[in-house]
Amino acid sequence: MRQLRTWVVALVAAAEIASASAAGTAVAPVKVFAAGSLTGALTAVIELYEKETGVAVQATFGPAGLLRERIENGERPDVFASANMAHPEALAQKGLATVPVVMARNRICAKSLPAFGLTTANLFDRMLDPKTVGIGTSTPGADPGGDYAWMVFARAEKARPGAQKILESKARQLVGGKHNPPVPAGRDASLYFFEEHQIDISLGYCSSRQTIPDPGLTSVELPPELAVNADYGLSVIGHSEAALRFALFVMSPQAQQVISLYGFAPVTQSWVATHDGRS
Repeated sequence: MRQLRTWVVALVAAAEIASASAAGTAVAPVKVFAAGSLTGALTAVIELYEKETGVAVQATFGPAGLLRERIENGERPDVFASANMAHPEALAQKGLATVPVVMARNRICAKSLPAFGLTTANLFDRMLDPKTVGIGTSTPGADPGGDYAWMVFARAEKARPGAQKILESKARQLVGGKHNPPVPAGRDASLYFFEEHQIDISLGYCSSRQTIPDPGLTSVELPPELAVNADYGLSVIGHSEAALRFALFVMSPQAQQVISLYGFAPVTQSWVATHDGRS
């Protein structure tokens, strides 16, 4: 909480400076780069922000690692929302962004077709079962979702020596990278690889892009020995007043409530609402 207070105070001060220097000028759209897993939640936050402020927000969603590369190669969004802390921290170390603050928390879950009969209790055994065709993951390095899947495999090794090698051999990097297998037009990417019998289980976020999870898939929590949590980082890159105020809005209880509807755990309390320059 102390880090959050420091971050918010710094942003408020910067916003006041930006406001003074930009008085009388038109407000440009706020450009946001955000992790693909935030598509539903952050889109809802953006719609609320635009309705309340009249300020437009242009969001680009994708694998956070690839978005970080685009920023390092010269693109300049105003705000970066990553599915981990490592990518915005790397930008901060290079002087390209503010030190990130945790904007939301997530968890890794396992998914399968309902007929597979997956449960938290049988997940570990089913992952190691030779009959299990494959385990779908995102792409490590390019997408934090893949990094988290490999953390699950490392935790499996501690619980059952030899498990990591088996699980990594079953892993299929299907999304989140530059060269993943194509999905035919008109097919649902979340179901395609299951229906084509390329995987029986996938590892991904417990959150959803909708407020109601996909009924076509069963999603289960990982058992304690495999559980991996995900902290999402928020950094400011542009220093316009609009960029700074949007970042503060994302951290407000109002926006955090919206984010929680999509399966994320909110991180802020009412303190932010009294220090965001609107109350």
